[in-house]
Amino acid sequence: MTKALDTKRPAILILGAPGSGKGTQGKILGSIPRFFHCACGDVFRSLDTRTSIGRRFVEYSSRGELVPDELTVELWKAQVDNWADSHVYKPDIDFLVLDGIPRNVEQARMIDEFLEILQVFHLSCPNRAELARRMRKRALKENRIDDASETVIQQRIATYEAETKPILDHYSSDIVTEIDATQPPVKVLHDILHKVTTLEACGELPAVKS
Repeated sequence: MTKALDTKRPAILILGAPGSGKGTQGKILGSIPRFFHCACGDVFRSLDTRTSIGRRFVEYSSRGELVPDELTVELWKAQVDNWADSHVYKPDIDFLVLDGIPRNVEQARMIDEFLEILQVFHLSCPNRAELARRMRKRALKENRIDDASETVIQQRIATYEAETKPILDHYSSDIVTEIDATQPPVKVLHDILHKVTTLEACGELPAVKS
């Protein structure tokens, strides 16, 4: 089990169904000084399969099995610690911007041991037809033809509804902000930044030296 830190690291969670634009918003926010975008997909793509923890991941993925929550969080935290050790991510002054993790309530509970979630942005898009359209467009643009399948798209949306969306109830409603994901991306970003700049912790960050 992951060990809790003496001081929890500040983090912002972007939550939304596939196609809601959370990856886009996470990348933009992560380009701003003092914010570090941490996409779960990037973590697993950078995984060193020569390590013990990497080999454990491969054991599951090579069999086509889901990686257990505890191992998923352990892998994720190991990579975040690597970024911190190499000073790419500076835990004492950077906000982590979470995208793609936690994927369910159990993972959220595990992450609570070492992160302080200051704000949750729920990119809401009740129009499932619009989500499907966006997912098809992205899959074709990235040449991931299999992901453009209607069956795959509906399965991903259903998985989000059943496993990931309940995370919203895990956090206090005081820190959850609903944002209309059907707006133009620049308006979604505006709404996110407007809320972020009101956070007390944001005002406590040191200035960026030029």
